[in-house]
Amino acid sequence: MKNPPVMDATTRRWRAALFLFMLATGVSMASWVARTPAVRDALDVTTGSMGLVLFGLSVGSMAGVLASGGLVRRRGGRRVIAAGAGLLVAGLLVIAGGAALEVSAGVFCGLALFGAGMGLAEVAFNIEGAAVERTLGRPVLPVLHGCFSLGTVVGALLGMGLTAVRFPVGWHLAAVAVAVAAAGVWTVRAVPAGTGQEEADPEDPADSDAASAAGSEGGGRHPDGICGQLAVWRDRRLVLIGLIVLAMAFAEGSANDWLPLLMVDGHGTSATAGSLTFMLFAVAMTTGRFTGGPLLVRYGPAAVVRASALVAAAGVALVVFSDDALLAGAAVVLWGLGASLGFPVTISAAGEGVRNASARVAAVSTAGYAAFLVGPPSLGFLADHVGLRNAMVVVLVLLGGAALITRALRTPPSGEGEELPGTPAPGARQSDLV
Repeated sequence: MKNPPVMDATTRRWRAALFLFMLATGVSMASWVARTPAVRDALDVTTGSMGLVLFGLSVGSMAGVLASGGLVRRRGGRRVIAAGAGLLVAGLLVIAGGAALEVSAGVFCGLALFGAGMGLAEVAFNIEGAAVERTLGRPVLPVLHGCFSLGTVVGALLGMGLTAVRFPVGWHLAAVAVAVAAAGVWTVRAVPAGTGQEEADPEDPADSDAASAAGSEGGGRHPDGICGQLAVWRDRRLVLIGLIVLAMAFAEGSANDWLPLLMVDGHGTSATAGSLTFMLFAVAMTTGRFTGGPLLVRYGPAAVVRASALVAAAGVALVVFSDDALLAGAAVVLWGLGASLGFPVTISAAGEGVRNASARVAAVSTAGYAAFLVGPPSLGFLADHVGLRNAMVVVLVLLGGAALITRALRTPPSGEGEELPGTPAPGARQSDLV
């Protein structure tokens, strides 16, 4: 069987640029999270008021995520990444200035800009990563998301160190902004123009329906309105993939939002132990994403995601039902390893073997990020009534449901979509991954 194509210098630089900037975004996000207490102290606000300030990140992130897919289809991934990088840098600088000047509204606006840049860039990066996968015929998205996870570990360690020596938060975030700007400039120069721009396909019902809804203007490009974004969901397989990514993203986001507090309130650990538990989860996520490629080549995405969902469910179950804090802390390794591959693998599957790949990747990415950003905070309302440990049963149920429908991740037969060049062959060698 024919092996996947060898990577040329241009594609290698393209892939490396995506890895670098995902690492930089992870560092920037973790740097902000690590310095949140210092920012709260600088603003001298209550926890409730700080919650309102943090709302800026959610507002900006969802706005960026919802806008990104349509912008990529109209302008291409490189331009959207450039815009996202600019907003990320601007957001960090505004946050730094707001903290230094002790202005809560400034930090709110900075977080909104930062979140918008993150949302724009993340969806565009998934589209670019899926394009690299189709070019090379080998997994790329798991390592791409692994770079973000690695960045969060680096950023958290850096933030902890600078907090320990009481380094000014404003200068810290400003330095991170400079590093993100440098990574962004190199990335934009390395990413080819036009990725994700697609002509409407008259044979694809989703395209024709979306074009009709958008009207006669637009010259044949995919429409960027809501109708155009919703039309792709008429594909039953995509709906199932979307449900899988909702569950896996919810599992990852729940740990990011609640794991330290879950250990402190649910298992009586110290705040330091709670933070270290989250660090253990982040390391497990990073490890799973960097080592998952050979498993995908050997067993395929359906089997890998099914096993991942079950492993994550086992970890969540131990955290929820075990009264041993040490066992619960160790179980987050299973939670992290299990959740690590679900998001990138489902995104990859959305664009594999079908027409209009970027629109489908954008749709699934948007659903995943919505679950990641919006879903986990809702557990707080449930926790008020049943406790945080019991609220995590929702995560357990979603993971179990995802494990039952992973057959949707199999590459569709030729009758359901066009096989794209570079689609990984079932017998691809593990040595071709690097």
